[in-house]
Amino acid sequence: MVIEERLTTYIDSISWHIPPYLQEAEKQALAEEVPIIRRSMQSLLQFLLAVQKPSSILEIGTAVGFSSMLMSECVGENVPIDTIEKVPARIRNARANFEKYHKSDRIHLLTGDAGEILQQLAEQGRQYDFIFMDAAKGQYPNFLIPILTLLSENGMLVTDNVLQDGDIIESRYAVTRRDRTIHGRMREFLYTLTHSDDLQTVILPVGDGAAVTMRKQKCESQ
Repeated sequence: MVIEERLTTYIDSISWHIPPYLQEAEKQALAEEVPIIRRSMQSLLQFLLAVQKPSSILEIGTAVGFSSMLMSECVGENVPIDTIEKVPARIRNARANFEKYHKSDRIHLLTGDAGEILQQLAEQGRQYDFIFMDAAKGQYPNFLIPILTLLSENGMLVTDNVLQDGDIIESRYAVTRRDRTIHGRMREFLYTLTHSDDLQTVILPVGDGAAVTMRKQKCESQ
């Protein structure tokens, strides 16, 4: 937990609001130990979508479909949502949830390797106003190039779990050996986002860390 747990609990108690069916879906996912976005991230997504008002959404990492269903509640019924997942069990559960909660006509599940699907979408010339990434953390740097091709000129990229429960500040030798590759790749990813001449990024200590990225806007001469 990046922020002290009692403070997070308090903030959630005054700001977390989701429909009853999503509360049911959240409860089921947690009971089955399926990772879904934390409540603070849920509130952030709701706020950013209200500000951004996207006409199209792409999600990378469907899991059981909770976050895509949440996003569907924050935008108009005519806003398409594409979401990518490759794990068969999660694909089955997501499809079942979309059917159960009447979301199959609004949320389009793209199955397979995210890197390959992102490349295919880029080659098709697809554009999205809002991209939410919550997938394999070690692949974030690889996904970034096609994502930036897919992101519209005024689009927003939101990336979850970028602080790795605070381990991101540690030396690579202070994290367990099995986590060092992911640790290094996440640092690379965050450095790219925050040092690009073309991108503007803020990193927020929300949940397990969120990076919010947009293209830099050129300022007109006064």
